[in-house]
Amino acid sequence: MAKAEIIDGKAFAAGLRARIGAEVKALGGAHGLTPGVAVVLVGDDPASQVYVRNKSRQAQDTGMQSFIHRLPADTSQDALLVQIDQLNRDPAVNGILVQLPLPDQIDEAAVLGALDPAKDVDGFHPMNVGRLVSGADGTVPCTPLGCLMLLKDRLDSLAGLKALVVGRSNIVGKPMASLLLRESCTITIAHSRTRDLAGECRQADILVAAVGQPEMVKGDWIKPGATVIDVGINRIDAGGGKTRIVGDVDFAEAVKTAGAITPVPGGVGPMTIACLLLNTLSAACRQHDLPAPTV
Repeated sequence: MAKAEIIDGKAFAAGLRARIGAEVKALGGAHGLTPGVAVVLVGDDPASQVYVRNKSRQAQDTGMQSFIHRLPADTSQDALLVQIDQLNRDPAVNGILVQLPLPDQIDEAAVLGALDPAKDVDGFHPMNVGRLVSGADGTVPCTPLGCLMLLKDRLDSLAGLKALVVGRSNIVGKPMASLLLRESCTITIAHSRTRDLAGECRQADILVAAVGQPEMVKGDWIKPGATVIDVGINRIDAGGGKTRIVGDVDFAEAVKTAGAITPVPGGVGPMTIACLLLNTLSAACRQHDLPAPTV
């Protein structure tokens, strides 16, 4: 049996960033506008530090302005809200994201709700969540948006396909289901309490795994020919004091059954930052009453 097509998210994201860079250059030439994105990082979590550096570097590579605001781990919620208010009012900042998770003393919902919805490039503000669910225009969370782009690139029309989203988080699972419903898929959302999860998976033409459990989805759970999008990023013991990154899908097994599958790493991960840049570009255009980018 032929192995599944490998969906190269790294290559797709590189192409998307190149197209975004061309649009940023055109905006500057035609309107004197350079999109700016601000990242707020509270504390010194090593993984968050790396992620923020990558966001800043890729923003600058596309010609955008990048502003990083690093705050100590003991920052109060009031101090963080003051910082957000300043960014909301700064005309050079078109997009704001607050790196999650936040320290325990800060109410995440209160912080996300304080963002100007027009500058919320993560798509987490309640107003943008409501727009997505109701089918209105708004900013879509970056990871689900990247997943949808990869799916449409491979399958073109998704209409009528059975799609299963494993995971019900506000960041990936729920918005992913809303996006697939917009594309006229028949949607099932599964989670840790789903009965016969394997059976649900075997019915899916599209399987999006976003549950945060390493290699939980086995190869014999995959419908032959299905398209599998693995959102999971899990670090596991590789022996000898080393670790390796795996997804939520047992790739070695699933690749024998699926029609196409994203690898981990190199699949969905690179799309998340690329879509953040796309959301920032779109926000800048909306804020200046310019046409939406066509990337």
